[in-house]
Amino acid sequence: MKIAIGVSGGIAAYKAAEIVRQLQEHGVKVQVVMTRAAQEFVRPLTFAALSGEKVITDMFTEAESNLDSAVEHIAVAQGIDALLVAPATADVLAKFANGIANDFLTTLYLATTAPVIVAPAMNVNMWEHEATRKNLDTLRQHGVRIVEPGSGYLACGMVGSGRLAEPETIVEATLERLGISQDLKGETVLVTAGPTHEPIDPVRYLGNRSSGKMGYAVAEAAIRRGARVILVSGPTALTPPSAAEVVQVETAQQMRDAVMERFPDATVVIKAAAVADYRVKDAATQKIKREKALSLELEPNPDILAELGAAKFENHILVGFAAETEHLLENARKKLEKKRIDMIVVNDVSKKEIGFNSERNAVMIVTADELINVSEAPKFDVAQRILDAVLRVRAAKNAVAKSVTSKS
Repeated sequence: MKIAIGVSGGIAAYKAAEIVRQLQEHGVKVQVVMTRAAQEFVRPLTFAALSGEKVITDMFTEAESNLDSAVEHIAVAQGIDALLVAPATADVLAKFANGIANDFLTTLYLATTAPVIVAPAMNVNMWEHEATRKNLDTLRQHGVRIVEPGSGYLACGMVGSGRLAEPETIVEATLERLGISQDLKGETVLVTAGPTHEPIDPVRYLGNRSSGKMGYAVAEAAIRRGARVILVSGPTALTPPSAAEVVQVETAQQMRDAVMERFPDATVVIKAAAVADYRVKDAATQKIKREKALSLELEPNPDILAELGAAKFENHILVGFAAETEHLLENARKKLEKKRIDMIVVNDVSKKEIGFNSERNAVMIVTADELINVSEAPKFDVAQRILDAVLRVRAAKNAVAKSVTSKS
């Protein structure tokens, strides 16, 4: 998901940097567009460093051909999911309301069909002026979301309305307009992902086919829904979500230690990793030379999910994953009961077109009260369905706790 943030010329322009940062924490990519006046308050380099994207400052630039720069506003307009302007000066509001397009930002506003959110900031007299009131009414009629400014001490020395809304308020309004729910706000979600590698010798290991894509999708989805996310990842080629606290591990024992250390801080634990069931007993310290035959003695790895099930508190929600090739539902229900977990996500790994190393998946979500079949979809969409089920389990637990409290 990507949005454009328009920064116009007011003293509150510096606050846009915090808005960029907070949106990125929710997994939103940001393209910053600055008016000429905004550059008098904050340099474009600040936003380029924060966003990792080129900052657009002019309709035409010497570094680009006239054709490329002349149609860039169309490309940006078509490539964004929303346009946010913060701060939005009285000048920008007037231009938006009256269809004036004399720079990149105002042209982008006319060219995009994406939702538009504006967060005004200006002197109190300008905010209360009849012309500004009229322009705001026009923008509302056009479907623009106005994030009302706050009241307080203004940079001009006056006291009153016109102060830019807090970054948290602006970000929340933007996410709401994008349809990104914040229903996991306040939760700490611990996710495990990827395979584990169990050494045979310094150059060889036992592993499995897990790519980590499902666990990483769960972590990304939880971040977007407002959760603090701790991602414990086995060896993968994936780039972790930037807002996650990432712990890299290699072996099952290392994953167990990392999870148990952080388990008390978590409210939701989602064990999506494909942890090796066995490790080599007494792995060689030197490379094993090639022989006609090689025998390996294996010993069980710790059962992290069972250990978590035995240790969990009442407020914990524990989700396991099961990769099965047959008797999916029967095996899932046995695991659900045996390991004292709240939910299990089962996928049929015999289907080569989905699951391991694929961008898509199809799963069954099994709880004590529900059986949900999630048909084949991108893994991010499957992750959202898993988190929806987590919230239903949370609601059911809260209802039981409330009932017990009221009776006592």
